[in-house]
Amino acid sequence: MERITPATPVVVIGAGPVGLAAAAHLVEYQLPFVLLEAGTQIGQHVRAWGHVQLFSPWRYNLDTAGQRLLEATGWQPPELEGYPTGQALVDEYLLPLANHPAIAPHVRLGRRVVAITRAGHDKLSSAGREQSPFVLHVERQDGSVELLRAGAVLDASGTYGRPNPLGADGLPAVGESAAAAQIFYGIPDVLGAHRSRYAGKRVLVAGSGHSAFNALLELVALAAEAPNTSITWVVRRSQQGLARAYGGGANDALPARGALGQHIRDLVATGRIQLVTGWRTERVERTAAGLVLHAGDQALAPVDEIVVATGLRPNLTMLAELRLGLDPLVEAPQALAPLIDPNLHSCGSVPPHGVDELSHPEPDFYMIGMKSYGRAPTFLLRTGYEQARSVVAALAGDWEAARRVELELPETGVCSGPVVVGGSSAAGCCGPGESAPAAPALIELSLTPVVTACCEPETQASCCEPEAKTTCCGTATPEPNALVLVGESLTPAGCGCQ
Repeated sequence: MERITPATPVVVIGAGPVGLAAAAHLVEYQLPFVLLEAGTQIGQHVRAWGHVQLFSPWRYNLDTAGQRLLEATGWQPPELEGYPTGQALVDEYLLPLANHPAIAPHVRLGRRVVAITRAGHDKLSSAGREQSPFVLHVERQDGSVELLRAGAVLDASGTYGRPNPLGADGLPAVGESAAAAQIFYGIPDVLGAHRSRYAGKRVLVAGSGHSAFNALLELVALAAEAPNTSITWVVRRSQQGLARAYGGGANDALPARGALGQHIRDLVATGRIQLVTGWRTERVERTAAGLVLHAGDQALAPVDEIVVATGLRPNLTMLAELRLGLDPLVEAPQALAPLIDPNLHSCGSVPPHGVDELSHPEPDFYMIGMKSYGRAPTFLLRTGYEQARSVVAALAGDWEAARRVELELPETGVCSGPVVVGGSSAAGCCGPGESAPAAPALIELSLTPVVTACCEPETQASCCEPEAKTTCCGTATPEPNALVLVGESLTPAGCGCQ
């Protein structure tokens, strides 16, 4: 049978950036499709962090097919070197794309997919399985359920709605659920809608990614206006392990991302953020003095509010009747998992990948976007756009395009988060700004680090990454056995950095 027809279209789950990119590519290949969104608005998850500014500029956050469709209508792209907030991404790109006359008629809002199976087949049934269409159980807002047949399914539902818990063992800590009213999962709008919740309070932030960084920076800004605000930052990493969390610094091809980690490091060094390393929460106790976190026989000082930014995980419940090939560690497709393992890769070092790495034992089912990365935080939107392009090309039978690499990524650093609040405070001697060296040009995927220019000697004591100034600063006692790249050689670190 012909699998993809108007009666059995491609169903795309999720009207976020990657789901809409898939829709744009489906339009270009003239494949019938339906785009389902659980929320009542386009980009519902992106709106939830709309106050956050991305660390990657617009040029990394626009899909090529989406741009082509919009430009044909006279749409003008934003300044490509500017940094969008989540809300700007929705208003200036996602909404215009969703409203495009080739996409809008196929969008269904308020449609939550609760289960996917094969028509007439449970997971155990094999005879004739591949010739049977998918059947999606779709819940409407009124609670009723409709059945939708599909020739292929692209799950771009993301992971934002499934935050990891505070508990260190992957499960909620004892007492975590009972304290839910004082716990925020994700990135609160500290300087806006949630200001009164945190002003003058004792706040604890858990997590070592850029989502945690953003929450910390906004809290520091709030503390300058509400002096009784105190900030404690707890991470599972050791003190030494934080070096990677702080990122690539001046060597990062996304300057705002590199500057962000350096800024957090400086705030810790000056005592504006109280850092607790090697902490693994087992229990949350509600006391008269506040919430107390416990780890074994250790306890932290009471706090009023907790921000949990410990990552995200995919919702696999709706896929229970499909034959998935998931890596047991990362919960990503087995061929993709070793390419994105956060123990080995940052987002800039993830090799290009597409339909082959995203395939499952269930033909014509693909997870794309953040959900395809499972629990790995090494995702960039540009990677998801490439996934959408490759998979849609394969569904259209264009295997040459499906297997062609069309992905370039910025090198170094870590991923999954925003830039400094307002976009300006990341600027500095080694960040964006008039005194900054030019941002490295886009580079092809490589294991060779990018070396940028150094700061002036008189400013080196308080800024820049050691790797960027080893050739133009005085000597200092480096960390034991520390090596840095100078030219093409690794040499002992020695510089006058804090």
